[in-house]
Amino acid sequence: MSGGAPSIHAPVMLAEVLHYLAPRDGDVILDGTFGAGGYARAILNAADTRVYGVDRDPDAVARGHEMEGEFPRRFSILGGRFGEMDRLLAEIGVNRLDGVVLDLGVSSPQIDRPERGFSFRFDGPLDMRMEQAGESAADFVNTADEATLARVIWEYGEERFSRRVARAILEARARARIDTTGHLASIVRGAVPKSKDGIDSATRTFQAIRIYVNDELGEIDRGLAAAEALLAPGGRLVVVAFHSLEDRRVKTFLKPRSDRASAPSRHLPQPLGAVRAPSFSLVVGSTVKPGAEETGRNPRARSARLRVALRTEAEPWEDAA
Repeated sequence: MSGGAPSIHAPVMLAEVLHYLAPRDGDVILDGTFGAGGYARAILNAADTRVYGVDRDPDAVARGHEMEGEFPRRFSILGGRFGEMDRLLAEIGVNRLDGVVLDLGVSSPQIDRPERGFSFRFDGPLDMRMEQAGESAADFVNTADEATLARVIWEYGEERFSRRVARAILEARARARIDTTGHLASIVRGAVPKSKDGIDSATRTFQAIRIYVNDELGEIDRGLAAAEALLAPGGRLVVVAFHSLEDRRVKTFLKPRSDRASAPSRHLPQPLGAVRAPSFSLVVGSTVKPGAEETGRNPRARSARLRVALRTEAEPWEDAA
């Protein structure tokens, strides 16, 4: 869900998601990142499925309640994080799924509303909270020490000039509190040289702070583990990521659990129980990328990468750990 501002009715790689998710009559499917409901609606229209949507954003949950009226007894929205999907579903008596789709990052409705503070395209309050609760981006920027700021901007934004940005933030907030996206963006632009590829100098820092404030990478780890436990044998896991940090997290989770994992050396002794049966079978070896037609129509799709895996009959690795 990361990126620019296409129509909220045009979820990225929808055709590919439907192809690999392959919804069938009777399937129970979870859309763990409901957002504007594009994937959930397409799944409901593709087959006689039972779909559960999960979202941590109260605005998305409100949209989900509206959609419940369109698909009575077939769609339900659950407020919460997709990393808690096992608990959220257990509370309503669901313990098995035939499919899980995750569209990682921030949603178009969040980006397009200046008051949510996710984008520097508009000047608005420096917020960035998906749940609209807890520590905001402004809280973090105005209280974190220089070392923490630099670490977060480097680790989550891969910004080469992270230390320079952190120092500039401290100097600026000594003069006045940083409360708006425009203010923060101007500080970062003053500290980071202009990019030759035309990408705004503030992009990586904004990404880093957003990921940190919402614990997005930790959420991916928890969500993938929960999906592994919930998916029935043959169940499909489809994940769309928008930048390398997200995709790397998915790859790191799936590769050792898959039927394509590197085999241990037969010359080295293996600890008892060290070799586990693969819990996933990879449908594609690497990633699926959007087609030229979609990227021409929707520029934010350019960075999208889709991974898909089928659940095997093996026990979940998380349970075996």
